[in-house]
Amino acid sequence: MRDCDRVGGPFHSPEGAGAGESSNMQRIRVLLVDDHALFRQGVAAILSKTDDIEVVGEAEHGKMAVELCRQLTPDIVLMDINMPVCDGLEATRQIKREQPNVKILILTVSDTEEMLFEAVKSGASGYVLKNANPAMVIDSVRRVSMGEPVIPGNLAMQIISEFSKPAERTSQPAEVEELTEREIEVLRYLSAGATNRDIAQALFISENTVRNHVRNILEKLHLSNRVQAAAYAVQQGLTMPEGGPGSRD
Repeated sequence: MRDCDRVGGPFHSPEGAGAGESSNMQRIRVLLVDDHALFRQGVAAILSKTDDIEVVGEAEHGKMAVELCRQLTPDIVLMDINMPVCDGLEATRQIKREQPNVKILILTVSDTEEMLFEAVKSGASGYVLKNANPAMVIDSVRRVSMGEPVIPGNLAMQIISEFSKPAERTSQPAEVEELTEREIEVLRYLSAGATNRDIAQALFISENTVRNHVRNILEKLHLSNRVQAAAYAVQQGLTMPEGGPGSRD
């Protein structure tokens, strides 16, 4: 395993990043991590065309990504997998340990199940292919910022099934806080792969309220993303009953 803790080499921040620019809009702060400068520049150019996304920094490898996350606290990290010094999976694990609220979106040339399983286990919220069109890259960033996983539905259910298999524990599980009745309802919907919009419509609450519930669930259960939460729900038998759970407030 490559060490992502000690950092060497220069850091890159776009001109003007962190300079206190005034804006009434709450923009999505993105850190780009890839060992190819030309690719980073291309993605930065795509994201710069939007009004709600800004690139606050760039890193050439995982070590730099970990350090820049400490300095910049981005909302989302667009993370390559195969990089020198420290790969994207190890960097993802370390960032999620230190800053669990930072969301990771994997950049990849391949969407093989094995790679995606490992990425989600490491704490990533999903992936976007490097050959995706610009609109898909922008949409993926926006969806992840709202707490939605960027994983095809059929593959998400396979991952949930894989993660929910009993595993041999090598240590005592961390103590978890008790979930409220409403959080359990939301967790049941997560087990079925429901989106925030699906849950909001079913429970007659706002999507923002759903996002707050999901965030609380992840914090209480010490989980990194909603796919892990869905797997936990399956393990604990908190799945959708026939006819669906009630919709009481």
